[in-house]
Amino acid sequence: MKAYAVTDVGQKRKINQDSVYFTTEPVGNLPNLFIVADGMGGHNAGDFASRYAVNVVRKSIESSMESNPVKLISEGIRLANEGILKESEKHVEMRGMGTTIVVTTIIGEYAYTANVGDSRLYLYDGELSQVTKDHSLVEEMVRLGEISEDDAKNHPDRNIITRALGAAAAVDPDFFDYRLHPGDILLMCSDGLTNMVDDDDIRQVIEQAISVKEKAETLVGTANDNGGKDNIAVIIIAPDEEE
Repeated sequence: MKAYAVTDVGQKRKINQDSVYFTTEPVGNLPNLFIVADGMGGHNAGDFASRYAVNVVRKSIESSMESNPVKLISEGIRLANEGILKESEKHVEMRGMGTTIVVTTIIGEYAYTANVGDSRLYLYDGELSQVTKDHSLVEEMVRLGEISEDDAKNHPDRNIITRALGAAAAVDPDFFDYRLHPGDILLMCSDGLTNMVDDDDIRQVIEQAISVKEKAETLVGTANDNGGKDNIAVIIIAPDEEE
């Protein structure tokens, strides 16, 4: 397995509130772990929230005796949500902070992914498809048939999310499990990428015969070339490439 992660402040923001974590080595009872979080909140609170969530999820999985990947990831997300709420209560300047999160592990031929918010996981298997579903206002509008997917891409409220860690006492992640095939590639990212680079351009980068590092860095560079209006986080995973 080969993987690479990169995060960048972008062209417009002063603080990078995106956080990434990845390892192709075991973490507790999981054989590998990949996390992207996109924080929100003023006074560096979003930066704190995303880093805090990543660290809590990792440490929770590391110390748990559980072997079921869904239960492991779910418990980590629950603890991260509780911790962010407690920190918000303790520190006035952190009130209202939160973060999205998308977490993935690959076990044998299967990948297991959880998400809260609008950070995404894509599967490239010759075509590029979004596995996760955004927890956002415009995605709800698309599901209800109120607007089209094309309208959603440029909707003024596309950054309003309906679920986040730190937003409520209970958090409800969505889970996805799917079989991987030889040559498949996974992309995890924050909306700083997807708001700046359309899916077709992302696909063209992923299918290039370049390393996972070059793919990730090219995507970040393209987002910045297109305006870089937000922080950008990218993880590229090639499950069947050898180190």
